[in-house]
Amino acid sequence: MSRVQLALRVGDLRRSIDFYTRLLGTEPTKLRPGYANFAVTEPPLKLVLLEGEPEQDTVLDHLGVEVADSYTVHDATRRLSELGLFTRVEDDTTCCYATQDKVWVHGPGREPWEVYTVTDDSPDSEHSGPSGGGTACCGTTAEAAG
Repeated sequence: MSRVQLALRVGDLRRSIDFYTRLLGTEPTKLRPGYANFAVTEPPLKLVLLEGEPEQDTVLDHLGVEVADSYTVHDATRRLSELGLFTRVEDDTTCCYATQDKVWVHGPGREPWEVYTVTDDSPDSEHSGPSGGGTACCGTTAEAAG
């Protein structure tokens, strides 16, 4: 299993959930305070909605590739490093209400990309992995990667 992830920071989470439920023809897979995600089968997509500031326009928070397991994340880390890309590894980190293994890279326009796998569900949304310590998760965490 592999699918692209698109994480958007939205100004009105409730309206965005309603819109994407209609657009994608499916209910969110996970709803938490300030957070929703949709696991879409066709096309394979993980759409993540993160609550932003009220009234703000929707903006890209980060992009990702969700993969099946930690071995695939580690293979991606090795491959990206061998290609000369700066990577930041976060194993056993908590982010977006899930425990994950991931690696971050940035595209040429500084857009953050993560290759990740979810290893468990979590009641927490904030980043709490080895390089974390209670900081905001996802795109904000990725900004420190390079």
